[in-house]
Amino acid sequence: MCQCLVLSCSDFIMADSIMSKAATMEIPINSNGDTGTLPEDDSLEQDLQQVMVSGPNLNETSIVSGGYGGPAGGIIPTSTIKDIRMKSRGVNLPNSQSAANRLAQHTNQHPGSSNHNTSTEEFSRGVAVEKLDSVKKWGINTYKCTKQMFSERFGRGSRTVDLELEAQIDVLRETKNKYENILRLATALINHFQSMVETQQALGDTFTDLSQKSPELQDEFGYNAETQKLLCKNGEALLGAINFFVSSVNTLVNKTMEDTLMTIKQYENARLEFDAYRSDLEELSLGPRDAAAMVRIEMAQHEYQIHRDKYERLRSDVTIKLKFLEENKVKVMHKQLLLFHNAISAYFAGNQQQLEQTLIQFNVKLKPPGSDKPSWLEEQ
Repeated sequence: MCQCLVLSCSDFIMADSIMSKAATMEIPINSNGDTGTLPEDDSLEQDLQQVMVSGPNLNETSIVSGGYGGPAGGIIPTSTIKDIRMKSRGVNLPNSQSAANRLAQHTNQHPGSSNHNTSTEEFSRGVAVEKLDSVKKWGINTYKCTKQMFSERFGRGSRTVDLELEAQIDVLRETKNKYENILRLATALINHFQSMVETQQALGDTFTDLSQKSPELQDEFGYNAETQKLLCKNGEALLGAINFFVSSVNTLVNKTMEDTLMTIKQYENARLEFDAYRSDLEELSLGPRDAAAMVRIEMAQHEYQIHRDKYERLRSDVTIKLKFLEENKVKVMHKQLLLFHNAISAYFAGNQQQLEQTLIQFNVKLKPPGSDKPSWLEEQ
């Protein structure tokens, strides 16, 4: 790559003539070897001034990168090269500042902004570290519990068992399944009986209409219409009692029992974690007893104690909830089974008075006819 200063041809010719003229001048020498004073040449001085005035500005000359006749895009201003050389020598340019100086000036002018940015970065870093630590603990705990679970299934590991509590939990799950079956059957009974009551209502309306249009059978149609209306009224009372029964049993099964089963699930998870850390501690205790191993044993002992306390606390909670659940179940079912029995007996015995007294006794409120149907606004 050839590089040259781009100068005009006239400038080169003028400079060459001046240099040749200066070279041909005679320099007188004294006898002692000293140079004598040169006579002043006005023409030479005028030529030099003309070169300085009309010659190229060195600050604006350019260096052509590439061969001769190359594209103009390869021209690099010499002022840029000058700046680069001065910076490489450690000389600061008058119109430029280093990034460190600008940052220092910004910090001096806005100290509060710098402190705020620092505190924000520290807070973000702390949150990230906390999340990373949480994910790390979760991964270790999941690995230990999964290992313990497979060990128990394949008969390689031991598990902590509370025989009395496990028996109560099994009874609760079996009871819940049976009560759910009662709910399904009672709901089916409501649906079928509701259809029968609606049929009796329609049949009573038909008898009433025919009694008005058939004078010869007016009395007979009238008796049957009154009977169907009475049966329909008693059927609605029985439906109210059965709905109250189903609602109470549903609350017992899907809220009270379900809450206890959620606590039991937490207890079982705590038991699995406790056995996992217990097995880990036992394995470390059987290993070497060097300094690093002792540190790991102390950490495992600490984790074991934490999960042991959690396991015992949840076991106590399950025991208490099972006790209160049993008492509540007996109390609720005693009332609801008595209601169901009295209502069914009074209805099929045709004892309307006893049926009404049963509803009053158990504080069962009947819904007005047509309340279950959507309003005209909801149908739109």
